[in-house]
Amino acid sequence: MEKHTEFSLETEDIARRLVRESGLNEGLRNLARHLYPELSSPFENVEKILCIQPHPDDCELGAGGTIADLTSKGVEVVYLTLTDGSMGTSDPGLNPRVLAEVRKHEQEEAAGVLGVSKIIPLDYKDTELPYTLDARNRIISVVRMEHPDIVLAPDPWLMYEIHPDHRIAGLLASDAVMFSSLPHVVPEHKPHIVAAILYYYTAKPNYFHDITATLERKLQALSKHKSQFEPIWPILEEQVKTLAAAYGQASGRKYAEAFRVIPLSVSHATPLSELV
Repeated sequence: MEKHTEFSLETEDIARRLVRESGLNEGLRNLARHLYPELSSPFENVEKILCIQPHPDDCELGAGGTIADLTSKGVEVVYLTLTDGSMGTSDPGLNPRVLAEVRKHEQEEAAGVLGVSKIIPLDYKDTELPYTLDARNRIISVVRMEHPDIVLAPDPWLMYEIHPDHRIAGLLASDAVMFSSLPHVVPEHKPHIVAAILYYYTAKPNYFHDITATLERKLQALSKHKSQFEPIWPILEEQVKTLAAAYGQASGRKYAEAFRVIPLSVSHATPLSELV
């Protein structure tokens, strides 16, 4: 108890000093980085990652360079694909069931380029991903069976994201990370604690991962999604490179991908989640 009191008083003094020197918001940001060093190195000592995606191709587009870098260093990456991708076409003559199979094979090829070990499909209908207890609990079950150290998912609070599957996927992933540690939620599977959730497709990044050595592998993986990107490939390639260059410039690298890191410790009932 005495040691805890000393630590609390020391942290309180640090908080007062940081706020006095930098103001409330910046002081709290600096305090969070003092308390949670994993914000600057979220992949340190990570052995397994679960990347949750609303459709086949989102993990590659949002985090493909990072995934390639991590698998090359021995980190295991598993994909959890929430919908079947069957609506991803502007061709009225293309049967959705056929497209779903095409996209499944494209995803397998793309994941192979990046070194992904497993793809788990939930096969909800594209454009109709439900925000329900059933969907949440299915994701919790996957988290508990796969035991990832961290989870990647689309940022559900990305302003003006108009695709409901993306918004709902991020919310479901967030719920699953929160509740996977609680033994009476989905009690048939043993609880598992996820250290942090990293949001891709975010406008508020607090971590940039160097993908200078793996940008080409990301592009190679994306090129496997011919049903989605072949007609627009020159535009997509330019967009991917341009965004990676901008993130690289912001973080002192040539190319980078951006994430918002939210440690489990600041994911509930604290304004630090907004400020980290």
